Amino acid sequence: MPATIATARLEARISTDLHSMLKRAAEIQGRTMTDFIVTAVQDAAQSAIGEANVIRLSMAHQQCFAQALLSPPPPSPALERAFARRSKLLAP
Repeated sequence: MPATIATARLEARISTDLHSMLKRAAEIQGRTMTDFIVTAVQDAAQSAIGEANVIRLSMAHQQCFAQALLSPPPPSPALERAFARRSKLLAP
C-alpha cells in the first residue's frame, strides 16, 4: 500500500496580469499552473534558506578571521582546565 503524503493548502490573491503571466509560463513549459507555481516557490524558498546560511564578511573582518586562525591567542585558564578535564575523561 503506498504511503500517503500530508499536504497543506496555500492560497494567494494575485492580480489578473500576474495570473495570466503564470498561466502562460506554465503552458510554455507544458506543466499545470499548480506544478509551475509549487516548483517556483520551492526553488525560491531553497534559495532564500541557502542565502541565509551563508556568512558574509567584509574584507576587514575576513582579514581579522584569517589572522585569528593563523595566530590564535594563548589559551585562557578556563580553556586549559577544559582540556585537562577532557584528557582525564578520554584517558584509557
